[in-house]
Amino acid sequence: MKRRLNLSRSPLSVSGLAMLAMFASACGGGEETGATPPPAAPAPPAPVATAPAAPPKATIDYGALERDEVNRRALHHNLPLYWVADKNDNKSVDPDEVVSLLFYSGNGTRNAPRWVENGKFTPAFEAAFSKLLQGEPAPKADLSAAEGERRKLIAQDLDQGFPTLVRSDLTALSADEKNFVRHVFAAADLVDTLYLTQKGVLGLEKNLPADDPASAALFFRNRGPKCAAPKTEKNPACNAIPGTTKVPVDVYPRPLQTQAKFCETLEKAPNAKKLLEPFSAVREIGGKLEPVPYGQAYKELTSAIANELRAAAGALTDAKESALKAYVTAAAQAFTDDNWLPADEAWSKMNAQNSKFYLRIGPDETYWEPCAHKAGFHVAFALINRDSLIWQEKLTPVQQEMEQNLATRIGAPYKARKVTFHLPDFIDIIINTGDDRQPIGGTAGQSLPNWGPVANEGRGRTMVMSNLFADPDSLRFRRRASESLLTKSTMGLYDDDPKASLLSVILHEATHNLGPHADYVYQGKTGPQAFGGSIAAMMEELKAQTGALYFTDFLKKKNIISAEVAMRSYVSTLGWTFGQISRGMYTSTGERKPYSQLAAIQLGILMDEGAVTFDPNAPAANGKDQGAFTVHPEKMVAAVEKMAKTVGAIKAAGNKDAALALTKKYVDGKLVPIELIITRVLREPKAALVYAVDL
Repeated sequence: MKRRLNLSRSPLSVSGLAMLAMFASACGGGEETGATPPPAAPAPPAPVATAPAAPPKATIDYGALERDEVNRRALHHNLPLYWVADKNDNKSVDPDEVVSLLFYSGNGTRNAPRWVENGKFTPAFEAAFSKLLQGEPAPKADLSAAEGERRKLIAQDLDQGFPTLVRSDLTALSADEKNFVRHVFAAADLVDTLYLTQKGVLGLEKNLPADDPASAALFFRNRGPKCAAPKTEKNPACNAIPGTTKVPVDVYPRPLQTQAKFCETLEKAPNAKKLLEPFSAVREIGGKLEPVPYGQAYKELTSAIANELRAAAGALTDAKESALKAYVTAAAQAFTDDNWLPADEAWSKMNAQNSKFYLRIGPDETYWEPCAHKAGFHVAFALINRDSLIWQEKLTPVQQEMEQNLATRIGAPYKARKVTFHLPDFIDIIINTGDDRQPIGGTAGQSLPNWGPVANEGRGRTMVMSNLFADPDSLRFRRRASESLLTKSTMGLYDDDPKASLLSVILHEATHNLGPHADYVYQGKTGPQAFGGSIAAMMEELKAQTGALYFTDFLKKKNIISAEVAMRSYVSTLGWTFGQISRGMYTSTGERKPYSQLAAIQLGILMDEGAVTFDPNAPAANGKDQGAFTVHPEKMVAAVEKMAKTVGAIKAAGNKDAALALTKKYVDGKLVPIELIITRVLREPKAALVYAVDL
């Protein structure tokens, strides 16, 4: 679009007297008359200088890019900008359709830019959108071939995750509640710093190329420099910081991690039980490996977190939040003295009826580190969704029967125990930090704690993140992936309603509290001691996901759900299975991916039993792909019952050889067409959660 240049000028003028004199002179012909000649004409006045008018402001075409492309380019430019939806369907972004995102460039919950003020775009937004219109970020100088290729890989990694919004409106909270939220946010930011310290990546951001916002976006999304998306994670050149190779974690000595099998070295050490306790870092002291409690290893950060939590507790003035206040106070003390048991006790007393908030802050899961022994710090902060009370009313009366049923199915050596765990609370996530904020995807459900009396006695809490992955973007990508792998007949059982997949999540998390649990001991060994950290983690998740299938029929027989709901849940779970398999079976450094491997094992068992078949010549439901899966409803229940017995017996006996046999056959074998699944599912981007909060 051309701009017109408009400049105004003042006209040159001559006085009337001077004009007359000039005219008379010209007419007189120079004849002398004896009269006194008229005075000389004065010089014309100098032109008056005037400033040129400001050129008209260039018009920004806010309809030049489709919504998906706006959000994709914003990520590549590392701009915390998100177009939520084209609410008025005018194919153009409007001020009431954009939000500012948290957690960009290491800012945490702070300093999010203002894109809109008084109903209009701010100059900051205009400048940001102008960048998006220019296309991909441009380097400041010519790039080497290697650097150009690296940047292409960075773009590919980013594009495998589709920015998916988690937005929370907290404007209706009271002033005291908002003060509480701000202190929780401050603590959550510190936990993020602590987790990045555990990972060994804190401070590496200073090495990011200054002219490469896409690499910065990847670093902060992936929680480190390595690429994390399935197609690119194993390419060593795909790294946000050129030349960076393996980044050692901080919970083990760096020199030890240069050994190829350092995890096995630790697991075989004479003091392995002490070294591998979840709430400590391993340090070399006096030439020996010793455990150092987190509160000592990371004292400055844990002390700061404790202070923010005490301030948060002080902000809770409503007597109705006494249970939450007790937990926050106990968590602050745990960050101070490393005793997490009182915090777990206080946390177990919270539920959907005695608080409007859900908060879990501390070290819990171990999947994040290569040996799968050390708990990573995290924060999950949410609002309670009271829809969970409906499921609790249905499942609470039968939870002991569920434990007895599973124990009978598994058989010896496992024996049923008394269980009193809380059935799932539905929570609407506000923010996740630390180990809870994943590069791609996220946690849909969780059962905690993993250790201690609360876990052992079945008094833990189970959560289902009910506002995640139920957005229109996630649903359309999930459907397209399923249509590429399922036959038309099976696709007829597919359900876009998030409630179909929600049932599986509820039962998965409930099963974590049933059967051989995290601290179950057989012949003097816990699961991690019997299997090793990575196999133990996979087997626990396999048990839980097998329970999700197994208890679906249990609920149908109890008339809690219908036969149609049960079958749609099975098919929805199969879609989840494809998604997990598409992530690949191993990390770039060879560690097992627990969910990917359990998904391959489950699909393989279902195929062996004829409940799911794959025909390489069958057309997929999308009408484009050849080779598809069919679900056979009449064989599903028997296949799942056999799966439950097999998996439960292996876990109950701590049978590592049998567990490895499952992985050899279904993970590393040829029965499951893993590469075909990966190829088709990865045509669609996966959800990469981004967060916005109205406070």
